[in-house]
Amino acid sequence: MTSTTHRTVRIAGLADVDALVDLVESAYRGESSRAGWTHEADLLDGQRTDRDMVTAAVTGPDSSVLVVEEEARLVACCQVERRDDHAYFGMFAVAPSRQGGGLGRELLDVAERHAEQEWGAGEMRMTVITQRDELIAWYERRGYVRTGELTPFPYGDERFGLPRRRDLAFETLVKKLG
Repeated sequence: MTSTTHRTVRIAGLADVDALVDLVESAYRGESSRAGWTHEADLLDGQRTDRDMVTAAVTGPDSSVLVVEEEARLVACCQVERRDDHAYFGMFAVAPSRQGGGLGRELLDVAERHAEQEWGAGEMRMTVITQRDELIAWYERRGYVRTGELTPFPYGDERFGLPRRRDLAFETLVKKLG
């Protein structure tokens, strides 16, 4: 992947699973997440992910988890998954103290190149909670388009969190690559 004096972008391995769970949880849930702007603390309680879900992402044959490491500490991650006719982008997290400085934008660019170069993907898709207006706007500034395609939130499945409201849904965003 890429490297600078103190920052490395690489593909995660099994040894990274616990640090990845901690990173994702810190970026999305609880009080610590409020230090950044991408949290879901006002929408969901409970967990964002768990060890089994991250292990599956790291070891899946059509999945790559990209990590940004600074000074031997994971500060950002995302999953890129090869699907039938596109790549799917998910598990995107930047440590709250590192948000707002361009690190997420850089990692998104790396993920798009990875999907295109490694798998020949012509399109990247993702789903975002519809109530996350500021985050959706951020993706739109990076070329993603709202599709209007909605998927219900998995109410009752605590692996994805404990909703604080009953109107949550995901919208699919799409970007052509290349």
